[in-house]
Amino acid sequence: MKKRICLSFLCLSLAISQVVCAQSYQKGDKLLNVGIGLGTYGAGGLGFGGSFEVGIHPAISVGVLGGYSGRSNYLGSGVRWSVLTIGARGSYHLGELLKLNDDKIDLYAGLGLGYRNISWNYGGTAFDNNYGSGILLLAHLGGRYYFANNMSAYAELGSGFGTLQAGISFKF
Repeated sequence: MKKRICLSFLCLSLAISQVVCAQSYQKGDKLLNVGIGLGTYGAGGLGFGGSFEVGIHPAISVGVLGGYSGRSNYLGSGVRWSVLTIGARGSYHLGELLKLNDDKIDLYAGLGLGYRNISWNYGGTAFDNNYGSGILLLAHLGGRYYFANNMSAYAELGSGFGTLQAGISFKF
């Protein structure tokens, strides 16, 4: 009798744990990424920025992004440059598609449209051209690892202010 009760309790516990398991991304989530970027436009260097997205569908979120990077005295030339990127982006969260049954991992990919403003300066004189400034298509592939219910580490490839970005993400 004890074996049957224990076995029944075990089966019930396993069934409930599958139902109660939270997903890493859900419709209505608000996601804020704050991080640094490597491999920024032009001569490299570090950038910083972030994005904010809202879940509008069980697998889709939309939002905005912004970032800044700059460098001074590149290769001893006295040239200073700065890059400001702003835009809109959308992400498709791959958890359900890939059948991920892990509430700590959120993999996503997406596209966006943005504007990049590039300023060059040499010895206090701004260059007349702003070569490289303009509208751009953005693409990103990323992932989050939740180490708390609403806080995670994230990494992305190919987005607005750095080829590789990493930082902290908050879920509200």
